[in-house]
Amino acid sequence: MKKYIFFSLLVLITGLTACDEDFLNRYPQTSISPEAFFNTEEDLALYINGLLSMPDRYSYLNDQNTDNAATTGAVEMKTIMTGSTTSENITGGWSWSRLRDINYFLDNYQKAEVSAEVKNHYAGLARYYRALFYMEKVKRFSDVPWYGSALGANDETLYKTQDPRTMVVDSLMADLEFANNHVRENVDAGTPGKWAVKIYYARTALYEGSYRKYHSELNLQGSAQAFLEKAAALAMEIKASGKFQIYNTGKPEQDYASLFNAQDLTSNKEVILVNAFDPVKNRSQNINSVVFGEYEQSPARDLVQTYLMKDGSRFTDQPGYSQFDFVTEFKNRDPRLSQTLVYPGWIREPETSAYILRLNKNFTGYHQLKGYANTTITTLNQGIDFPAYRYAEALLILAEAKAELNTLTQSDLDGSINLLRRRVGMPDLSLAIANANPDAILAKKYPTLTGSNLGVLLEIRRERRVEFAFENTRFDDLMRWNAGKLLTNIPEGLYFSGLGKYDLTGDGIEDIILIGKDATIPEEANKEKNSLGKALIYYKTGAFGEDVTVYLKNGSSGGSTVTETTSRTFEEPKYYYRPIPQTQIILNPNLKQVFGW
Repeated sequence: MKKYIFFSLLVLITGLTACDEDFLNRYPQTSISPEAFFNTEEDLALYINGLLSMPDRYSYLNDQNTDNAATTGAVEMKTIMTGSTTSENITGGWSWSRLRDINYFLDNYQKAEVSAEVKNHYAGLARYYRALFYMEKVKRFSDVPWYGSALGANDETLYKTQDPRTMVVDSLMADLEFANNHVRENVDAGTPGKWAVKIYYARTALYEGSYRKYHSELNLQGSAQAFLEKAAALAMEIKASGKFQIYNTGKPEQDYASLFNAQDLTSNKEVILVNAFDPVKNRSQNINSVVFGEYEQSPARDLVQTYLMKDGSRFTDQPGYSQFDFVTEFKNRDPRLSQTLVYPGWIREPETSAYILRLNKNFTGYHQLKGYANTTITTLNQGIDFPAYRYAEALLILAEAKAELNTLTQSDLDGSINLLRRRVGMPDLSLAIANANPDAILAKKYPTLTGSNLGVLLEIRRERRVEFAFENTRFDDLMRWNAGKLLTNIPEGLYFSGLGKYDLTGDGIEDIILIGKDATIPEEANKEKNSLGKALIYYKTGAFGEDVTVYLKNGSSGGSTVTETTSRTFEEPKYYYRPIPQTQIILNPNLKQVFGW
């Protein structure tokens, strides 16, 4: 019987998600009717489980849209800043089929002959998914039509204009409040429960509060405080529950990395929601070649320079830091750097000697390590769990919201950010010292930040970037902080002083040699050998666009590796939003473009 119900559900959902305009249609006539299906708790559970959606390991790749990484791919933000973009060629994001599936459930779940508690639990999950859906629409378009029920083909509201951002956000926040009050705490592993709902609720409140505070084009600054207060309160509820803790076994050189290469995170006290993978159960995902081997994730030097020194001092306060080579810039740094990126001396299985960074045109030279399974065993590669929501986020939400509200205390820092720093053996962040001596380089990145908490807010932003590197938070952070212009800086990579030999493994022995564009790479037998008797790896080097393998900023005279040279422009406030696809405006002339699109 279970198999039959599941098959019927799949038919129902498949029929409802056939095309972009499928939300017009009622359930397919060939599928089981709502009267026949929405009867038992099992029916409700089957439908809701069919809506399950959460981040997976491919989220590590989303930083290609940010200043954390370079890419040769045509990612949307880079395309917008470097091309001639209009509503005719930026066409993504206007699909409503998932909303139709969610609202279909909410229109029919009351038919089930179950208790109010059961109904409210599943309705809460559906409303959580609806809030997720709509928050992504708000981030992209700001004003969008709000549909609280599944529409029929002749429903007049189908062709209405957008509802104001305020109305849409109030509605999705009401959904999250309901879910927060009714979704059960004890749920199946790998599915969202009470605490997953609560941390997303807090994330949403922080996003909207800070977005309204820093985006004057919305003229909603006066309502920002209420959202920030809600974010702080929800984060405090998560903390006060005592159910979660920062994963810390006293091994600062590996505890952080363990969150991203573990086979099983279901019992990890830091992980609020896990996306579990197990090839034995036909749940596998192997992105090793994408994260590491194929260079599609190419970390930026600006990210590397953001990490503090191990003693808590600023890397960028060191004289000549901008010309440090790879080995030097990894010395005595925040241990999270070497647990996020390949470091000098790292050994890649099945090799027994240190890995030598591979250089290539259009890439930075840095290699991502976070999320990489350093093993040749395929089943282990495919079985790495992904921490969809972490307790660390609740702590950082708490610190940021309170700092924005000017209520942050040293005790708050000790119970939030400093727990993250202690995991990796870093000194505590001092509220007084941070505010007395703000980082001038970070301050230039975030010119909208002012006030007595300038220093600590800068450090909180640094902490978010470092702690969540490649976890798909950076783009949203830059957008809500009104810091989109940082994306106009073309990512750069490793620094080389010029042509010559370089050590990339940290043993003091040269591994590679950069030669000029007109030089010839010798045959293998004729290559120069280092003191270990190993042939040097040769790279032809020059300026961007020349017939070489490694592009340097100043060509053969040296500089950082260059990934591209096309200039970027970030139009404010226009590029904080996306246009409604022109085809949709033709279908519904009541839709209006906003912010210059």
